[in-house]
Amino acid sequence: MAYYLVEAKVDKKNEQDLRDRVEKKTFLSLKPFGKALSFGLENARLSDRGLWRWEEEDYCSPPLKQEREAVFDRYFHDLRTEKVAEGEGWKRIKNLPRVFPR
Repeated sequence: MAYYLVEAKVDKKNEQDLRDRVEKKTFLSLKPFGKALSFGLENARLSDRGLWRWEEEDYCSPPLKQEREAVFDRYFHDLRTEKVAEGEGWKRIKNLPRVFPR
């Protein structure tokens, strides 16, 4: 299993739909990655450039292939990944504001 720090620009025309789906936990049922994808997006942070950033667990090559096809390609542009150790991505972005404040 691999972990990635993900950074992506949200598609403004679909952003509200994405926010609604994350808040309603719509993506949880996606197999086999729904739980990890949902956790990542629910805990995503905003960079100073307005990009969403989160850590994602993944098993695919290329990284996040299934997630891109099912969700990310519809809601994000310029998606980038950086391989990290488990938890390292969250540590690196912990001081950024949350996309979904608690």
